[in-house]
Amino acid sequence: MALPSDNIEDKSREVMAAQAHIWNHTFNFINSMSLKCAIQLGIPDIIHSHGRPMSLSDIVDALPINNNNARTQDCVYRLMRILIHAGFFIQEDEGYLLTPTSRLLLKDEPLSLAPLVQMELDPNLMDPWHSLSKWLKNGDDSSTPYATTHGMPIFEYAGNEPWLNHLFNEAMASDARLVMSVLTKSGKGVFKGLKSLVDVGGGTGTVARAIADAFPQINCSVLDLPHVIEGLEGCKNLSFVGGDMFKSIPSADAILIKWVLHNWSDEECIKILKKCKEAIPSKENGGKVIIIDMVLMDQNLRTRDDKSYETQLFFDMLMMVAVSGKQRSQQDWANLFSHAGFSDYNIIPILGLRSVIEVYP
Repeated sequence: MALPSDNIEDKSREVMAAQAHIWNHTFNFINSMSLKCAIQLGIPDIIHSHGRPMSLSDIVDALPINNNNARTQDCVYRLMRILIHAGFFIQEDEGYLLTPTSRLLLKDEPLSLAPLVQMELDPNLMDPWHSLSKWLKNGDDSSTPYATTHGMPIFEYAGNEPWLNHLFNEAMASDARLVMSVLTKSGKGVFKGLKSLVDVGGGTGTVARAIADAFPQINCSVLDLPHVIEGLEGCKNLSFVGGDMFKSIPSADAILIKWVLHNWSDEECIKILKKCKEAIPSKENGGKVIIIDMVLMDQNLRTRDDKSYETQLFFDMLMMVAVSGKQRSQQDWANLFSHAGFSDYNIIPILGLRSVIEVYP
């Protein structure tokens, strides 16, 4: 018995929709590579410097390319078209304009995220994704796809390769500037009453410097590996300490850990948190740990903001491939705090996809 024609049409539409869905995921990397290309060519800066809507021909004339011909113009047009679709530019009758998103990619923008984009899309961090299935097949819990690809963990690799260390530090600093521009204004209460603070894994000190400038009564220290802080100089209420957070953390009223714990397994996080607890006074005396990290959205929020949840899942996969960590739900965080001996915590969701978590001994 033949199927009714409407059933056949429904099945055909279903198959075509499934094909489109697979294609979209297969080629989604093109969005990332197009964005990387635009940053490398300096397109956001070119349009910004123009000071008004910029025509395609003017953009092409300003690009650092050797062969400006009809094909080049067509290729740049197509590059701009996909980036317009992605929300990075606007096209009006007079020409192309920046959006609030592309303004965060300008070289001279204090809150520029271009260094983070360039780090994450560097071949050094992209190549390990091709080893994901190999790593899973090997079942090596002590390794990562990054180590499978490059022969050593990412932090060890960065310690041996100054260019990667620089790339990583610049990326973290760019993110830190944006986060602190919000936190020092909208989250001042987090720092109320503190006289001293240690930024654990604080890199080149962007976060600690912002805190030291905004709250001069707080003496800030940055704890990081010696090769990270080598040559860095502090100021009257900012200092740098070379060390290992797994071994010892300097004492302070508060310990700050920004975007660090997601790099590590639960067992390693508990070790770090226990060291933090040893370094701070009691809750009654103002002691606390301040964590800046993601708290995975709960089921009720996912349907309302699916893109944000998807981005959190991207970061979770990134942690699996690059390091041995993960993104955590509120319950995951609560379990870590309990196992590390803390009594209470408070989540402050003021940083977009991330939150501030105050943890009390």
